[in-house]
Amino acid sequence: MGNSKSGAVSKEILEDLKLNTKFSETEIVQWYENFKKQCPSGRISKDEFQNIYRKFFPDSDANTYAQHVFRSFDTNDDGTLDFKEYIIALHMTATGKTTSKLEWAFSLFDVDKNGYITKAEVTEICTSIFKLIPSDEVGDLPDDENTPEKRADKLWKVFDKGDNDRVAEGEFIKGLLENEDALRLIQYEPLK
Repeated sequence: MGNSKSGAVSKEILEDLKLNTKFSETEIVQWYENFKKQCPSGRISKDEFQNIYRKFFPDSDANTYAQHVFRSFDTNDDGTLDFKEYIIALHMTATGKTTSKLEWAFSLFDVDKNGYITKAEVTEICTSIFKLIPSDEVGDLPDDENTPEKRADKLWKVFDKGDNDRVAEGEFIKGLLENEDALRLIQYEPLK
């Protein structure tokens, strides 16, 4: 018979999302109905995703960061997010457990998707995060964090690696869990 409450959400996707997120069936169904209104094709493009991010960060340049976030959730590399990828993205960035968020953060920093991060990748992501910070807040940052390069250097030092070394996912997660300061460096939360 299927689940009449879920409408167009397949039972398989609904069960998977209920199992792997903190969202209830009702919330998932509501998200799906909203998603279908906004994205009748059932997929969200990188441009549409960037537009959504721009609304969250109206005083900043969110495009580069949004591109990296999009890449990290486009698990099948088809250039779009389907409903399931979109909900997993929402869950991971909003309500996920710390370890799960750090696993996602690793995939964000692993720009070339080779299973390791390098100092160059850390610098690239720190630069995109830095662009989220409104210029009037940059002056309030500590001296060792007031440029993307300084933030990247500070974060890289947590891993005790040379400039040409690389960091595996386990090292990344362990390093961040053991260093609250570093945890703060991999994100930006608006003051407003």
